[in-house]
Amino acid sequence: MGPVLAGVLQLIALIAALALAYVPLGNYMAKVYSSDKHLRVEKWIYKGIGADPNTEMRWPAYLRGVLAFSAVGVLFLYLLQRIQGILPGSLGFSSVNPAQSFNTAVSFVTNTNWQSYYGEQTMGHVVQTAGLAVQNFVSAAVGIAVAVALVRGFARSRTGELGNFWADLVRGVIRILVPLSVVAALVLVACGAIQNFSGIHEVGQFMGGHQQWNGGAVASQEAIKEVGTNGGGYFNANSAHPFENPTPFTNLFEIFLLLVIPFALTRTFGVMVGSIKQGYAILATMATIWVGFVALMMWTEFAHHGAALQAAGGAMEGKETRIGVGASSIFAVSTTLTSTGAVDSFHSSFTGLGGGITILGMQLGEIAPGGTGSGLYGMLIMAVIAVFIAGLMVGRTPEYLGKKIGTREMKLAACYILITPALVLIFAAASMALPTPPHSMLNSGAHGFSEVLYAFTSAANNNGSAFAGLNANTDWYNTMLGLAMVLGRFLPMVFVLALAGSLAEQKPVPVTAGTLRTEKPLFTGLLVGAILIITGLTYFPALALGPLAEGLAS
Repeated sequence: MGPVLAGVLQLIALIAALALAYVPLGNYMAKVYSSDKHLRVEKWIYKGIGADPNTEMRWPAYLRGVLAFSAVGVLFLYLLQRIQGILPGSLGFSSVNPAQSFNTAVSFVTNTNWQSYYGEQTMGHVVQTAGLAVQNFVSAAVGIAVAVALVRGFARSRTGELGNFWADLVRGVIRILVPLSVVAALVLVACGAIQNFSGIHEVGQFMGGHQQWNGGAVASQEAIKEVGTNGGGYFNANSAHPFENPTPFTNLFEIFLLLVIPFALTRTFGVMVGSIKQGYAILATMATIWVGFVALMMWTEFAHHGAALQAAGGAMEGKETRIGVGASSIFAVSTTLTSTGAVDSFHSSFTGLGGGITILGMQLGEIAPGGTGSGLYGMLIMAVIAVFIAGLMVGRTPEYLGKKIGTREMKLAACYILITPALVLIFAAASMALPTPPHSMLNSGAHGFSEVLYAFTSAANNNGSAFAGLNANTDWYNTMLGLAMVLGRFLPMVFVLALAGSLAEQKPVPVTAGTLRTEKPLFTGLLVGAILIITGLTYFPALALGPLAEGLAS
């Protein structure tokens, strides 16, 4: 079997698995967030934190819950790293320095999971499990909660109430993320991923020196890392490491895990707004972009010219031989079109155009299918903009799901789509213009600029993957990337929740002959076009200086 055929067959198997999980998981999540009953363990948690899960919140109160919970998470994780040296199970590692502690705390709380350190040489068992792994669960649940609040904004009328943040947060963790992660971890352990609390072991010599590896609760963290679209690996090599991702099957399984909730949330959306077809329209938009990007990536990585590349069956530099070009291409597209950030190959070693595809995937806003929750609310914001564009074309007040899209709604949607590009371009420009930050670039020219552009695109979009080749463990990058993560996570949430509150207060608009049918293929095409055009106009100059220039020159 040739490598191209193997890649295509893996893609088909992945699509089939996602299709099988779509309806049951989507319906189950809709039931979870629509239920008025609480499990016993959930009641204990509410009592412990002093929250009343039955109290409905308007959008400012919901937002305060999100920000307060996240702020406490940053502080706790920061302090945990700073006192690591005196904690049991630290494996002899010292406390993490202040700048890197801030960067890591912000990274995991914002669901970015950017890592400017070697995990196996920096973090002990307590920080990994009680700190990083816990944030993998709760940061993912926060994203889903905000998405569900926006869905309620479309589904409800004549009320500003969006549900209860604490109930949504706890249910997301207890009823969705924990069960899926337990099953996933068992599968990974059965297939060879490690799960222990062993110390550091010397396993042999490497390049004249001693090679050492430490164990850890890797499989359990790997599971939630993918299920929650987090991405932070136990080891520096991330999912290219055999302890995290030992076989071609686990590689495909991990891709399935990072895609299954974001895709299934479109079903949840359809059920909660009372129109399954609306969910399918959003799903079709996400799937069209995802499949298109996978096809482009495979083409750039398999068809690149050069005798060595052709002899190897594709651009194998930076890719694991046990995984191959096809599966690496699927993983790279999936991880950058979601907010996962996990990698099974090194994107800096992709062809020039292939590296550009990974950057563009994040610059789309990670909405195809996007992160847990963040992908759905990002896509719904783009749907609002698409119906506004359609309304301008026919001279009619735009409507979406029975809600008028007026001046207030468009201002909020416009702020949402502008904030992330502003963060990416301003921080990247400052890093290139100032005298010290460019010293972190391993490469010069277009590829070096791509390293910097990738880093801030990844941070501001809460992805967390790295292009490699950039030394981000400096005070400048630890601080600036940390700020990009915070602003890129929480400023958009402000606009999302404000939009949800505005929509929930409206009364339904009756469907007429002039209403745009947003469940039809025509709207799906309009939405795909709007996403690509808006992103292209925003980022094309930066892409032309980096990956496009490199790809056309090679």
